Amino acid sequence: MTAHTPGRYANVDTTPIEPGIAVIGGGRIGRLHALNLARRVPGIRLAGIADPFAGSELTRWAENRGIAPVIQDYHHFLTDPSVEALVICSPTDTHAEITREAAAAGRHVFCEKPLDRNPDIIRRTLKHVKDSGVVFQIGFNRRFDHNFRALKAAVDKGAVGDVHLLRITSRDPEPPPSEYVKSSGGLFVDMSIHDFDMARFLTSSEVVKVHAAGAVLVDPAIGEQGDIDTAIITLWFENGAMGVIENSRRAVYGYDQRAEVFGSGGSALCGNDRPSSVVISDTEGTRTEKPHHFFLERYAESFAEEMRCFAAGIRGAPPPPHDAPAPVPAPGPKAALNSILIAQAAKESRKTGCRVDVPQA
Repeated sequence: MTAHTPGRYANVDTTPIEPGIAVIGGGRIGRLHALNLARRVPGIRLAGIADPFAGSELTRWAENRGIAPVIQDYHHFLTDPSVEALVICSPTDTHAEITREAAAAGRHVFCEKPLDRNPDIIRRTLKHVKDSGVVFQIGFNRRFDHNFRALKAAVDKGAVGDVHLLRITSRDPEPPPSEYVKSSGGLFVDMSIHDFDMARFLTSSEVVKVHAAGAVLVDPAIGEQGDIDTAIITLWFENGAMGVIENSRRAVYGYDQRAEVFGSGGSALCGNDRPSSVVISDTEGTRTEKPHHFFLERYAESFAEEMRCFAAGIRGAPPPPHDAPAPVPAPGPKAALNSILIAQAAKESRKTGCRVDVPQA
């Protein structure tokens, strides 16, 4: 945390300066991070938003929430001495370049996933980050979800003994537009990538082999873009455990996010969050509310928590206290690279039908 240097005069201001964090990208996720930084992350200052297409709509949105300035050229934040860090929420194909520029300017970086779709570009970018000495965090917010944190804590405490099997269920409530799929990198890169990170997180082990199968069962338009909307992915871990991830682009009942870790001593699992835990039983049967409908509802608190973790990191402080049983290690360079290596191996496996080795970072 930057502070004024005390002098020998009594009137010198020694009040700590709150780190300034600027958001790059004014879309849905950029606005979410900006709001969290402005309202839910103590000890920092939101320095503004940059978006090359910023216009009256984004400006009005920001003004109505007390956020300023809104500018088009993010390079301003690379030269503003009051800005210590950037939160990069721009299109994926700009992530690596902006990260390298930020590192060269001595700015700490939070980058939405993926850093890039090309492992070589990721490696080159991460070398820039390492050489610059700045803090780097990648946007795998699910690590900070209260359910998955508690599940991880239980596994780490030995509740299931030696981990043998992992199962992750991840289903979206509705498929994305086919135009999104065209530029997203496909299901394994834009959807399963969160599950690949969660698999590494929950097992504390790296994925060494992958087998993936997929189909178009939800939306033919997705198939026309050369992608799939339904998948089953089998994982083999370095510690000998195995795992299964199942993905679907459409669950008619809501956003379905569950996980189970099974081992020599038992099982630990976490289920879906719902608007309430009320259970109604009558002559027609027993029913509960559907899961939250979308990721912005399901993971609202985890997005705020990952920003708090980033803010703590750039201040050189331990993570702030929270209600979870154990602190969450910030997903950094290794998570940024290994998740893409798994995704690329999954894409190759689906194409060839064979089990594929995952290169180790």
